[in-house]
Amino acid sequence: MIKFDKKVLIVGASGFGKEVLMCLTDCIAGTGLKIEEIACFMDTEEFYKNTKSVHGISVITEDQFDPAAYDVVIAIGDPKIRKTVVERLPKETKYTTLIHPSAIISKYVEIGEGSIITAGTIVTTDIKIGKHAHLNLHTTIGHDCKIGDYFTTAPATNISGLCEIGDCVYFGTNSSIRQGIKVCDNVTIGMGGIVVKDIREEGVYVGSPAKKL
Repeated sequence: MIKFDKKVLIVGASGFGKEVLMCLTDCIAGTGLKIEEIACFMDTEEFYKNTKSVHGISVITEDQFDPAAYDVVIAIGDPKIRKTVVERLPKETKYTTLIHPSAIISKYVEIGEGSIITAGTIVTTDIKIGKHAHLNLHTTIGHDCKIGDYFTTAPATNISGLCEIGDCVYFGTNSSIRQGIKVCDNVTIGMGGIVVKDIREEGVYVGSPAKKL
């Protein structure tokens, strides 16, 4: 969790990065801290090359990054790109976990470093989630799930209990998975997709029931 003894660096200053800024703003509500003083963006996209601030928050470039000065979260929705950024940043980079105050998470949950859990999310019990996960608005995860690194959900994703999900898996908006299902690495479930049987081959799956494109 964030201690705010260093600035929080949000890597990614576009859409989801701005939503993460909102989440961070809610996290410091009532503390007396000012978001302009504890947050910073970093982005390597050409669009932001000459951008000095977004919503009043300063934007630095990657060559200005000092790992000793920041606690970092990667606000990039694509899990494979997020993984690439983590691999590119210095090994001494310190990652923090950002959890919105409205999220409901039991004490029997393990969440890896660098994860972002947004408003309305519910994570129940005996669940392990890997590093650099994104759980977007109103995601639910049921009991006894094991989830890999760089897991990503779009809003209103529902993960039933006893599921095992690999690394770099993305669930689209309003998608869901039946209890006890296993999903391998590098899988994308499209919007509204319903997973009712194990997925053993990487790729993009859509529909109800979800089938590989």
